[in-house]
Amino acid sequence: MQYVLAIHKDPGSDYGVTVPNLPGCFSAGGTLDAAIGAAREAVLLHLEGMDAEGIEIQNRTLEQLQADPEYAGAVWVVLDLDEAELETGAERVNVTLPARLLRRIDRFAESHGETRSGFLARAAREALHSAGAEESKR
Repeated sequence: MQYVLAIHKDPGSDYGVTVPNLPGCFSAGGTLDAAIGAAREAVLLHLEGMDAEGIEIQNRTLEQLQADPEYAGAVWVVLDLDEAELETGAERVNVTLPARLLRRIDRFAESHGETRSGFLARAAREALHSAGAEESKR
């Protein structure tokens, strides 16, 4: 999943990083690399908190963020995080699916080197991300 970072640097200060689509998520670093590394950790921790509180990620596009006067003069970086880094633990659930669909899921997952659970989790993430992107267009 990708997260847009807005980076600012005032003379004589560290690099400040804001993650506009994650309200309240920010970090800093003495170098640009350190600031981005700190932002990575901040995003991971912030997402855990948002998830626990049921807060949704905002899905503003880079173009929308660049037009926001709050981020005037920012340098923009896209941080790519592996979804596996965001997982805080597994929870067993019981779902009911049509037998034919379940067989199709199993065949597809196996042919793509995935487990049934991995496939369903990925499909759910993609659907939720897509739905969020659609909502931000409204």
